[in-house]
Amino acid sequence: MFQSLELGRKLSKEDFDAELPALRSAILAGQQALRASGQSVLIIIEGLDGSGRAELLNRLYGWLDPRGLLTHTFWDPSDEELERPEFWRYWRALPGKGGISIHLGGWYRDLFSNAVFGKMSDSELTLALEQRHDFERMLALEGVIVLKFGLYLPEEAQRKRLMVEKSTPDDRWGGEGKKAALKHRAKFLEVAEQVMRQTDSHSSPWYLVESECARYRDMTVGRTIARAMTQSTAWYQSWVSEAKVHFSQMGGGAPALPEADSARVTVLDKVDLSKSMDKDTYRQKVEVLQAELADLGWQAWKAKIPTVIVFEGWDAAGKGGAIRRLAAGLDARLYRAVQYGAPTEEERKFPYLWRFWREVPRVGHILMYDRSWYGRVLVERVEKFADPSEWSRAYREINDFESQLVHSGTVLIKFWLHISPEQQLARFHEREQTPYKQHKITEEDWRNREKWTEYAHAINEMVFRTGTGFAPWHLVSAENKYAARIEVLQTVVDRLKEAIAAKAKR
Repeated sequence: MFQSLELGRKLSKEDFDAELPALRSAILAGQQALRASGQSVLIIIEGLDGSGRAELLNRLYGWLDPRGLLTHTFWDPSDEELERPEFWRYWRALPGKGGISIHLGGWYRDLFSNAVFGKMSDSELTLALEQRHDFERMLALEGVIVLKFGLYLPEEAQRKRLMVEKSTPDDRWGGEGKKAALKHRAKFLEVAEQVMRQTDSHSSPWYLVESECARYRDMTVGRTIARAMTQSTAWYQSWVSEAKVHFSQMGGGAPALPEADSARVTVLDKVDLSKSMDKDTYRQKVEVLQAELADLGWQAWKAKIPTVIVFEGWDAAGKGGAIRRLAAGLDARLYRAVQYGAPTEEERKFPYLWRFWREVPRVGHILMYDRSWYGRVLVERVEKFADPSEWSRAYREINDFESQLVHSGTVLIKFWLHISPEQQLARFHEREQTPYKQHKITEEDWRNREKWTEYAHAINEMVFRTGTGFAPWHLVSAENKYAARIEVLQTVVDRLKEAIAAKAKR
């Protein structure tokens, strides 16, 4: 890629000054078009030390309307960031609809350094690049225009620049400083070539910019950003079309919603709904398990093991009751429970996983989700709030997210609480007739019940596609609430024991 770059490109001060008014008008018009389109822009600025990353950033700030504009420099991660998956700090820095985020280096900064210094193997680098490619593609399909600029300097020009530049926290070479930037130049360019080739795509392109002339560099980047914002709607539609073609070619196109065929067998038909437990046995078991859980919660905290517990299930299946029994066995300082319904207006400004990404717990803490990211492939699919291309690609995006959680050391436990249609109806009537439970039953619950078969087939596909080896589903028979609560408690206790024992062996 660098071999094809035309060097020596310059822009005189007179030409720069003559073109600047039109560029600034185009940028401001582009920002207005961006806000109207509902898209957002993410700009990543990478390149050789001395190529003027910070200088370009300050120039862009002088041209752009600062409203809705955010800049993120990802220096050494904080303690809070180190206690979560690698991408957590990037997830939180994404722009909302109509906004612009500029990342100096972004998720490539540490990748470049680790690859140059041999801190990761070739296979690890390839895997990391695939992860970034998939993540950027997901962002593009969620309406984020991803623009990546790689700034290049000839070696002699870089040497001269580094002689006069002052050191800043952006320097990636630690104590070695400027000398190391030149020493590792060849390796850096070799890595950059691989990185850019493997992560360049129609939906998130790399733009190589010759940066010896600062005016040429800044004008080139400015024009590219203005054009992207002005054409944001057309670009987004192009990427969505590309995604649909991709699914078709991969044989994983958006499958049609299954017909309402009550004879069709699903994984739910294999759940034994005859499981039962009497109240006295339940009281004995719950007391023992909660006491064990209380101790394990503190052991996990000391071992710095985070835990995420996901509860999905039919309306009235007992998710809330199961969560309360878990909570009763934990110290309130160690856990948090969050409940999700339809996204808020603020949450709709970001990719659909964003509201779940930002809740990821710190090490040693437990987070329980009462409904989760699986809404995209359940209620949004069945009720047609998401189109087929959106919910069909969500399976892979969810698996990628859960893979990051588990890879970072998180214990991930997923429950589906299953009941029969008859049991659900009985519980609906009970809620209607019990004053303190009436708030639990809504018109939406009755509407969802009418689509039981469609939901059953969506659940079947969800379990099949996201029941991975690292994040399996636990299908819980919840016809009897006592048996279900004990099964949930026992599963959590067993998983924590396994994780604590495994951590102790390392």
